[in-house]
Amino acid sequence: MSRLKDLFAVKSSKVLNVYCTAGFPELNSTVTVMQALETNGANIIELGMPYSDPLADGPVIQASGNIALANGMSITVLFEQLKDLRKTVSVPVILMGYMNPVLQYGFENFCSDAAAVGVDGLILPDLPEFEFETSYGEIIKKYGLDFIFLVTPETSEERLRKLDALSTGFLYAVSSSATTGSDKDFNAVEKYLLRLQEMKLENPVLVGFGIKDKATFESASKYTNGAIIGTAFIQALENTNDITGTVKRFLSGIIS
Repeated sequence: MSRLKDLFAVKSSKVLNVYCTAGFPELNSTVTVMQALETNGANIIELGMPYSDPLADGPVIQASGNIALANGMSITVLFEQLKDLRKTVSVPVILMGYMNPVLQYGFENFCSDAAAVGVDGLILPDLPEFEFETSYGEIIKKYGLDFIFLVTPETSEERLRKLDALSTGFLYAVSSSATTGSDKDFNAVEKYLLRLQEMKLENPVLVGFGIKDKATFESASKYTNGAIIGTAFIQALENTNDITGTVKRFLSGIIS
């Protein structure tokens, strides 16, 4: 059983996954942010690996990535920061990023090092389904990592079921075909989430993009197993000099 399977076995609703950018707001604040997230109620931590050309990220997360890169964050630095992760963080941790820097690092080396520091899964939005099946999926599986595919309201039922079959851990339901941080009309999104619920998919479903407060978290969780918050959390961390206090205040407004 993976940490993600263990989590969903005991908590099937209102699972809160919070995205943070590695090396933001300061280079060495990564683990401090993660510890504060777990302490204050996050069920999963999605740790973004900054990249100069992040296709799915909105301006806020892009800006945080640019700051992290300027701070000196890299995959090598990140794994060094995470080497003692499991001494203080017990919730599932997922690395989210893009293929270019992972391939530069070496794909198998990346999976091996991620597993070694206690990472549970990967989200790589620009890894095509075909290449996952023919090249990379076996390597990911070899190191015991879960892999999460993204689906959108435009994804056909046939492709949805295929991506569900290929995913482990959970399925990431993008609330609309936009970048992160966009405002959403959750009445319109509900039809899409209801469709996913009625499909009785193999994996738990978490919805992301546009979740920013208690109301949107509750709405997104109505037809799914929970939701992912990113942009709003990154905004809360901007210009803070009290990471622990900021995280506590932010999460208390979501899950109080």
